[in-house]
Amino acid sequence: MSKFVDILSAVFEKPQNWIWTKEKNEQSVYDLINELLGASGEVKGVTLAREILNYYSSFSPEEKLSFFNYLCVELDIVPNDIRIKLNTYEANKTKINYSAYMSAAEPKRQEFIRKLNQVPAATQKLVEMRCDLLKLVKKYPKLATVDLDFQHLFASWFNRGFLVLQRISWQSPANILEKIIQYEAVHEIKSWKDLQGRLEPDNRRCFAFFHPSMPDEPLIFVEVALTYGIPNSIQDLLNNEQTVDENFTLDTAVFYSISNCQSGLAGISFGNFLIKQVVEDLTSEFGNLKTYVTLSPIPLFQSWLESEGAKMNKDESNNLSNLAAFYLLNGKRDDGLPFDPVARFHLGNGAQVHAVHENADISKKGIKQSQGMMVNYLYDPSVIGINHEKFVSENVIPASAEIISLSKSAVKID
Repeated sequence: MSKFVDILSAVFEKPQNWIWTKEKNEQSVYDLINELLGASGEVKGVTLAREILNYYSSFSPEEKLSFFNYLCVELDIVPNDIRIKLNTYEANKTKINYSAYMSAAEPKRQEFIRKLNQVPAATQKLVEMRCDLLKLVKKYPKLATVDLDFQHLFASWFNRGFLVLQRISWQSPANILEKIIQYEAVHEIKSWKDLQGRLEPDNRRCFAFFHPSMPDEPLIFVEVALTYGIPNSIQDLLNNEQTVDENFTLDTAVFYSISNCQSGLAGISFGNFLIKQVVEDLTSEFGNLKTYVTLSPIPLFQSWLESEGAKMNKDESNNLSNLAAFYLLNGKRDDGLPFDPVARFHLGNGAQVHAVHENADISKKGIKQSQGMMVNYLYDPSVIGINHEKFVSENVIPASAEIISLSKSAVKID
């Protein structure tokens, strides 16, 4: 039996066999976890939590797996205890009985994670810890219950009330600018000059959400170009050599790149709040803005073309615009939601599919993922709420007359 299998066997047999050990005169992490859960004093709790976090930072991949398995097995709920407490509460609905039921229904690992967060700067370490966990969940699905507890707590800790919107400019601290380069996920920032071109001009803006406990780590950011009219090409939009024609009034805000920064916060939604806040701020700063759109990639369009798209007639009536429109309105998963992840994001935020453009992204990435196609999603403040409600409740995809017409023109093979 391999060493790794021996480790897993130890994980699921006896608590005393958990693999974390230090010197003989030091406590194991197993002991520290139980001591932390039983600690009532704040000072002692912080000391224990800090020691556990220090242990974790030095763990090997095998030790991290053992750690999460311990949380999964030993700090799980006890179903029979819940049933007993619930029956007691149903028979006598007192505050004491309800409190006992709530205590039984919450896994001990949630309290453990909360106590770890007592340590200054621990929030970022816990986000990084969940990043490790998410990688393991793919291979060990049983750990998904532990992830649900992390996600449940993070949804409260990172709710909109705690988020701080900041404008990122060319004068922002260098460490923040480095993070923008690092985390840009849509259109690579190739150099400091490239970044300067996205931040310094008067018709460029960048906004990011931060959390007070992670002041040097953006959670999500959006890059915005102010233009005259709706753009149809990302290479033109990112051309730093272009100048703004003073004869035209900037009337359109284009969200051309939105990047989530923290893998450990996957599943925690920030984009909806970010876009709404940025629209408000831009409207206040620029009174002439009339239109708010994206210039977005269609990342799974080529993949769809190679599968479902093969069922479409390959004649002149089915050009890329027709096929892209058809894909955005009809390419759906089994749950009825759009196949395209970017579409799910923007439609879920209340946008509508407005227009598609050929040769809009001729980069290697753009050609590979969508044959150069891009899409404008329109954010109309007057109907964002209506669009959002129809999409989340009925899977209705709002679209312009042009998109609907293009989609209907796409001809399927009988």
